[in-house]
Amino acid sequence: MKIYHLSHTDLDGYGAQYITKHYFKDVRYFNSNYGREIDEKFNQILSLLDDEEAMILITDLNLSKEQCLDFEQKIKDKNAKLFLLDHHQTGAECASEFAWYFLDSSRSATKITYDFFSKMLGEDAKLKLFSDVVNAVDIWLKDDNYFEMGKVCLGLIANAKDINKVMFEEQNSDYMFYLLSQAQKFFNDKNDYIGLDMHIHAIKKDFFKKDKDDTLSNLISAYVVDLLSKNRQKYEISYKEFRGILTYNIGNTSVIGNDFLVANDDYDFFIDITSKKTMSFRANGKVDVSAMAKHLVGGGGHANASGGLFNAFKDGFEYESIKSQVVELIDKKTKE
Repeated sequence: MKIYHLSHTDLDGYGAQYITKHYFKDVRYFNSNYGREIDEKFNQILSLLDDEEAMILITDLNLSKEQCLDFEQKIKDKNAKLFLLDHHQTGAECASEFAWYFLDSSRSATKITYDFFSKMLGEDAKLKLFSDVVNAVDIWLKDDNYFEMGKVCLGLIANAKDINKVMFEEQNSDYMFYLLSQAQKFFNDKNDYIGLDMHIHAIKKDFFKKDKDDTLSNLISAYVVDLLSKNRQKYEISYKEFRGILTYNIGNTSVIGNDFLVANDDYDFFIDITSKKTMSFRANGKVDVSAMAKHLVGGGGHANASGGLFNAFKDGFEYESIKSQVVELIDKKTKE
């Protein structure tokens, strides 16, 4: 059975997925905040369903009654089952009406997920301890022995913004799982939360490091450029006779943009658009991006580094919907 696991974007959300990763092999992971993103992620999962039997597992996200009814209807003719494990009391009404909606406000979603699957598939001492650590901080048990460790883990995940989950969802999940697996090494008899706090920088570097050591910023840039280079056709756009690439909320645009263009000298420009509607344009001497920025969004700057504001841009949670807006903008402006 294929499992599609949708969960929240915090420690408890990724923690619940870390549990399913232990017990199941054929799982694809999705993460969402509340609101419209849940619907978009659910629709994304629906688009991937085929005739194979599947389960859509939702954890650490409470749904509205309208969403429950909508999701039930959408899988009615699919070979898929819906199951939700959550602890937010605001889901009480839904839990009372829908058999697939399990709610227990006394435990974190990670602990609920561990308790549920361990009863069926066998207990694991390390994983139980992991669920207890997450539980201590997520439901704020200040007197619990694992509370301080949980706080460090909470910050570890909250500050792990190094891989953009919209563009690189699978790699982002791998990164989160790696961080959690390394954190577990400090869940020892000393309950060494101070040691974990001291080693976070090194743990992150170890994930991104390949052949040689470097600063964390440079290692992340090299990792992201490698991902972009390997999948460049997916991110490719064009402007007049020039060939470029479009990213979303990539961060550190100057470094990553320049590094990508150096590594891929058959590309002429690099654009990054953000959730705040800003656009950053980068080039490496092949096209004047100040003229491009002015033409497309009334922006400007320098020949190799410019910016502007795409006022009509509507933020999204899936790369293709973001790319289509920029492609449409370029098509419209170049045909005027």
